[in-house]
Amino acid sequence: MNEHNGSRFAHITKAHPCFNEKMHDKVGRAHVPVAPKCNIYCNFCTRNINDEENRPGVTSCIMKPDDAISHVDDVTAEGPISVVGVAGPGDSLANEETFEFFEKLGKTHPDLIKCMSTNGLLLPKYADRLAELGVNSVTVTINAVDPDIAMDIYSFIKYEGKVYKGYEAAEILIKNQLDGVEKAAKNGMVVKVNSVLIPGLNDEHIVEIAKEVKKRGASLMNVLPLIPLNKMKIYERPGCSMMEKVREEVEEIIPVFRACTQCRADAYGIPGKKSEDHHLGMTPQSHY
Repeated sequence: MNEHNGSRFAHITKAHPCFNEKMHDKVGRAHVPVAPKCNIYCNFCTRNINDEENRPGVTSCIMKPDDAISHVDDVTAEGPISVVGVAGPGDSLANEETFEFFEKLGKTHPDLIKCMSTNGLLLPKYADRLAELGVNSVTVTINAVDPDIAMDIYSFIKYEGKVYKGYEAAEILIKNQLDGVEKAAKNGMVVKVNSVLIPGLNDEHIVEIAKEVKKRGASLMNVLPLIPLNKMKIYERPGCSMMEKVREEVEEIIPVFRACTQCRADAYGIPGKKSEDHHLGMTPQSHY
């Protein structure tokens, strides 16, 4: 996949296990759970603090930025970690601690790739600040670019001190997501877009997401199967044939990452290797 990114991004894609399938089982990443608050309500999402579930939105604890730096010190001493990212358990950009952490990480571990995931609502506002902090790559979860579809995926958003619901919420979110992808890409960040495939809702729409994010400068897409939870627990998890069909359609437009293991917000080590992929076995410090 290096060829589609060009030499400008080669150093990132070469070493990032979530952007390069060839490195997925060779080098590690560390997620630090410094971002508990979220600003949108996804109908399939259930954030939690526990040691049992292996999925996004779950962590064993919430860390303060200084504790997260100490954790990075420890895990980089243990094994080959190339990337450190903030992946929740809420939205990275809805938490000031994310920025504090990246600022400190740049001083203590300047050689590590800095990565984060976001729902994109605040990405247009903070793309410049992320670039100044040296964030190299950003993953934006975009599940629809049509408000009629999106309003069935999200219950509400919290934006600029106000709660929006329905079609209006979907319009604001989609506009900000696409503007954020474009602004992040123009700031030199490698942008990957995650899309959760929800059978009967957006399975025939994800190819439209691919077209839009490609135009905005995204380098890669990752199509994820729905984990039926919360308001979407009655939905079926998409089967292998549906997943492959959608991925093949998307791949005609933009490269597709196929090795994602849908990690916890506190995972570290080499993705997918049980002997090396760990999470924090700590007493919860706070809830959200």
